[in-house]
Amino acid sequence: MKVRIKWLGQMGFEAETGSGHIVAIDGPPEHGGQNSAARPMEMVLVGLGGCSAFDVVKILKKARQPIKKCEVVLEAERADAIPAVFTRIHLHYIISGLDLNAKQVKRAVELSVEKYCSVAVMLRDNVEISYDHEVQEAGNIKPNS
Repeated sequence: MKVRIKWLGQMGFEAETGSGHIVAIDGPPEHGGQNSAARPMEMVLVGLGGCSAFDVVKILKKARQPIKKCEVVLEAERADAIPAVFTRIHLHYIISGLDLNAKQVKRAVELSVEKYCSVAVMLRDNVEISYDHEVQEAGNIKPNS
């Protein structure tokens, strides 16, 4: 896996992923940025949430659960000192579907955070990671609506 980071001036950067995607990165004005893109530490949370959501959806689909939506809301706390590393991250999963099996949803979330999500496994020795979930009946909504 490879990523190239290019400085664009001031505190703006462009990340080009090995899969050919471009992601903008910027800093806040108080650090010379223009607040035009996500911060690097936000991108860590994006990686964690995206990795885990991917796992949960994959596990539930494999279990033939009628999942319609998967949302993960992450909240993090950082150290006051430099480096301002994450000290705590909480993931809240909102899973919607038609007659989902609550035990299978719970197990999918647990498996993701505790075993399969590479980002969570990488972070957990240095960051307190907690999680919970809720299951919502989807009714007639379309996936990703």
